[in-house]
Amino acid sequence: MTRLTAPRLRVLLALAGALLVLNLLSWGFGEAPAATLANAWAGTWGTPYGVGQVLFKATPLLFTGLAFHVALRAGLFNIGSEGQLAMASLLATWLATHLDLPSFAALPIVLAAAVAVGAAYAAIAGAMRSYLRVHEIISTIMLNRSADVILPWALAIGLSHDGVRTSDIAAGARLPGLDRWLAPFKGSAVSVAFPLAVAVTFATWLWLGRSRAGREMEWVGKGPAACEAQGIDVPRRRLQAMALSGGLAGLAVAGTVLGYKGYYELGLGAGAGFSGIAVAMVGRGGPAQLVVAALLFGTLAQAGLAINARVPRDAMGVLEAVVILLMGAAAYAAREPESATKAEPAPAREGA
Repeated sequence: MTRLTAPRLRVLLALAGALLVLNLLSWGFGEAPAATLANAWAGTWGTPYGVGQVLFKATPLLFTGLAFHVALRAGLFNIGSEGQLAMASLLATWLATHLDLPSFAALPIVLAAAVAVGAAYAAIAGAMRSYLRVHEIISTIMLNRSADVILPWALAIGLSHDGVRTSDIAAGARLPGLDRWLAPFKGSAVSVAFPLAVAVTFATWLWLGRSRAGREMEWVGKGPAACEAQGIDVPRRRLQAMALSGGLAGLAVAGTVLGYKGYYELGLGAGAGFSGIAVAMVGRGGPAQLVVAALLFGTLAQAGLAINARVPRDAMGVLEAVVILLMGAAAYAAREPESATKAEPAPAREGA
């Protein structure tokens, strides 16, 4: 009998549970389940516009889900993607408003700035864990709250256009919408940021598996004491993993600002950091699974808007919780015996 180790089976189980709960919610609010499902489908995968909106909502989730995965490989819990994304969004947007350059020059500069700011903000928590033994869950939550204070203050002292949002970014810093090449997406918010997020996901996964730094990060996550015995600089790898995680979270600005709004305002992208944790846990099997997980949660977010007249949008949070619980239950049921999952010690390093 096939065990539930295959990611596709776990995803199917989660989808089946979500559909069941959506039907129950519809019935509970006095709506016909069939009509609710029809509206949810029409507002998501049933029309080109709906598909575009799903891809748009999945874009920041893919970046933040990848960010959490990178930290988790090193045994770290980056709960701070919210703050890292927000800080990177504000400063990268401010830079983008001052760049009078063509796209081939402006976009790399702005994206590199977003990565640098997100990495620097996450590195604070990484350094506290590596050298001060402060757990990253505590420090990243603290940094999230710090960002909540810093951002309004920064907007108030001059980084904003009117005290609420920044000025519009320069034309060269805009990411084109996919409707430039795919006419059916016209009117939706999806942009080149989505294929960029997919490419970054696969490239990062490849780098983690094939580079020396990436492999050592994974070994540190499995057995830091064994890594220290083999001469691996554990604090350094933890710091690098957290910085890389923050940099990836900062890249979510591509979907929220560069590809959609064209400016930053308080609250833009809020929630993507925490939802990214769920995306990472659901899609931990590989880059393709992570993309599917982001699409799944993007679908739930867009479906909540599509059926808002029938079922309160907040009810979609219940569906997200059901998906996470079912995925966790499936992973637990399909777990291997402890002896089979015991991590092998890190191999001895060649040379110094």
